[in-house]
Amino acid sequence: MSAFAGRFSRVALLATSALAAPSLAGSTASAQEAQAPQSADAAVPNDNVIIVTAQKRSENLQNVPISIQALSTKKLDQLNVTRFSDYAQQLPSVTFQALGGTPGTNVVYMRGVASGGDGNHSGSLPSVGVYLDEQPVTTIGGNLDVHIYDIARIESLSGPQGTLYGASSEAGTIRIITNKPSLAGFEGRVDAEVNTVHNGGTGAKVEGMINAPLSSNAALRVVGFYQRDAGFIDNVPGCRAFLPETNPLGCTATNGGIVVNNAAFVKKNYNDTETWGGRAALKVDLDDNWTVTPSVIYQDTRSHGSYGYDSSVGDLQVQHFFPEFRRDRFVQAALTIEGKIGNWDVTYAGAYLDRKDLSSSDYTDYAEVYDSLYSGVGGLASYFYYQDAKGNTIDPRQKVIGTDHFKKLSQELRIASPADKPLRVVAGLFYQRQSNDIHQDYQIANLGPLVSVNGMPGTLWLTQQHRVDRDYAAFGELTYDILPTVTATVGGRYFRYDNSLIGFFGFGLNPGNGFTDTPVNGAGSRKFGVSQCFTTAGDRLFDRASGTFSSSTTLLPAAIAGSPCTNLGVPNGSTVDPVSAKGNGETYRFNLTWKPTKDLLVYGTVSRGFRPGGQNRFGDFGAYKPDYLVNYELGVKATLAGGLLRINGAIYQQDWKKFQFAFLGPNSFTVITNGPDARLRGFDIDASVNLDHLSLNFAGAYVDGKIQQNLCKSADPTFTCAGLAADGSANAVFAPAGARLPITPKWKMSGTARYTVPMGAAKVYGQVNATYQGSAPSDLRTAIAAAQGQLDAFGQVNLALGSEWERYSIEFFVANVADERGQLSKFVECGACTRTYIVPVTPRTFGVRVGGKF
Repeated sequence: MSAFAGRFSRVALLATSALAAPSLAGSTASAQEAQAPQSADAAVPNDNVIIVTAQKRSENLQNVPISIQALSTKKLDQLNVTRFSDYAQQLPSVTFQALGGTPGTNVVYMRGVASGGDGNHSGSLPSVGVYLDEQPVTTIGGNLDVHIYDIARIESLSGPQGTLYGASSEAGTIRIITNKPSLAGFEGRVDAEVNTVHNGGTGAKVEGMINAPLSSNAALRVVGFYQRDAGFIDNVPGCRAFLPETNPLGCTATNGGIVVNNAAFVKKNYNDTETWGGRAALKVDLDDNWTVTPSVIYQDTRSHGSYGYDSSVGDLQVQHFFPEFRRDRFVQAALTIEGKIGNWDVTYAGAYLDRKDLSSSDYTDYAEVYDSLYSGVGGLASYFYYQDAKGNTIDPRQKVIGTDHFKKLSQELRIASPADKPLRVVAGLFYQRQSNDIHQDYQIANLGPLVSVNGMPGTLWLTQQHRVDRDYAAFGELTYDILPTVTATVGGRYFRYDNSLIGFFGFGLNPGNGFTDTPVNGAGSRKFGVSQCFTTAGDRLFDRASGTFSSSTTLLPAAIAGSPCTNLGVPNGSTVDPVSAKGNGETYRFNLTWKPTKDLLVYGTVSRGFRPGGQNRFGDFGAYKPDYLVNYELGVKATLAGGLLRINGAIYQQDWKKFQFAFLGPNSFTVITNGPDARLRGFDIDASVNLDHLSLNFAGAYVDGKIQQNLCKSADPTFTCAGLAADGSANAVFAPAGARLPITPKWKMSGTARYTVPMGAAKVYGQVNATYQGSAPSDLRTAIAAAQGQLDAFGQVNLALGSEWERYSIEFFVANVADERGQLSKFVECGACTRTYIVPVTPRTFGVRVGGKF
């Protein structure tokens, strides 16, 4: 696609979406979802029918031959779902790694396809795709945590969805489907909530929606929301001591070293979050066949403090020494065009996403552990020359200022033949371009210019990079009714990817006497940073193999603004080109469905998903290759007792080939290698009962995933992990064959019971919701998992009691009744760090919700 075409697409999307401006938000079922399908399913009560579009057509969930769980508008309302962690708790096949715990940093996994550590901005592309309506919003380094309100449904598609959904749907896809503008009439809704967290702060939420027909063929729907999540982790008083000080507990220097305290940052309920934004969509029926729907969404999330606590300090407590915050904001403009050519359906779906985040993180743990590691040579002060401009030893603590600017342009054009014919086709073309401007500034107060990154006094280490991931694909599925009760589907997707990375990372270098003067800013400065930048001679400033400097000390200009030079790329003489990873291949899906009655469906599937390869920023490790997931699945869907009982289940085996494994390598930056194969076996089940007054829902998943060969520090085709790693150090066994894959518990379940009774003009209800997940390794690497400890099993019970009238509602609720300290993930701040942080579920929360419709 030409640069002009790309710019034109962005302008067109933004221009059309500008017709709809964000305002207030709501929650009523979409017209499509409210309509029960005709023909054989017409006898099923409407309340028990969920229409999904998982296969790019509108179908009854019970007729879709894949493992899929859907949370409808009503269910999302009943469970008080507003964020990713809320609905992930209800979807047993979905787990996530809360890297730091801050909203928007979660990495999503499905069916246990997780190697851990995938969330860094220089990491692998995700293995689970996330869609907002027809447009992908999958991002690297943390999911887009879209606020959930006025949503028609959330669809969780388990297993590879590579034919229809592409690269980042290797293990599954999550689809958030919004309610669309309706011509049926004016309506609106407002909801509010106030809550309090046990031994924590107070939270609140206000949401609203308006649907307004503008004419006989146009309607506008606008949504708005504000939410404040209360804090519950305390930053408590503490101090740190650095060599030659040897009295860390006294908080007073007695041996000539440096002792610091965190008095300026002590605070209760340290980790609060505010989220606000809006969404708007304009639907225009051009004629009886063609509809245009431009939409726009904006969201701004501001988090403060730490969402992981340090159990060595105390329950729900940390001792941090610098300001901690994260601001995550995004805007997406989307355009969907739907119509017919003859009796074939045509759909165009395009979007432009712009996401920016800014964060400040405490990195004192790094200074603490490395000061101890280098104690034999006087600690950090001596080993890394932590000095001010006059040569005085300084406080070595660090903070990290980080920004990411993520942009995503996606376009899809597809056609579908009539759904009522025995031979049916869905086919299309897809293109997307993702980019990320990465900035990580590791700062030490008063650090002198000769030991800072060149031109940036106070910066010890800098990452300044530009990453681009491009995907091109042609896809299609052909479905044929072999017999009235037997249907076969074959699908395929041809893909091509082109991913690149360029920029700078590392330390500075004293420029004196042709960069040979001391101090040289640390023992590692000749491995990374300015010493490895490219010169006008076409080589690196310092040749590590020979231990000599280049004949030229004139560095090529920086390829990325804000960096001193370029050390990540390929020199071409006058400039530096990005390092790139390119490839192509195909995925497939074969499905056979038997439907002996309108209420029973049995299917078998063989499908393949993929994830593109890419480049490591640390050149010693080179490129990593794509990984593939092959899924073998048998499933059944049954509707019994006249539609009152629904039971769906699937059993599967998944073979994960040469999976991508990311870990913190030298100097605590992400390294990605291709590991061994892994095998995962398990099953999913989803059941519901709907009686006059009582409704019951249960969903559960079991998965056992293990690696088939040794996982080595550096890829080894023999899997013996012998010899040297790519960086020259000794190779090693990170995890032995048979080790369990991390993060995902073997068992995860959720269930809801709701009883409703009429009382005059009101409907009074009581609801119990319970979730459970078993224990899981916190990391794939055996030694790290042992040091951090496993993620403990936990269960959670949520209660609600309320009443609904025709236009009003009120509800009292208690979440996490037993105040369980459920562990969502564990992490350390650096590769050598020993302080383990636990990201917990929110403690017991009491609240009241009120709502009104008009």
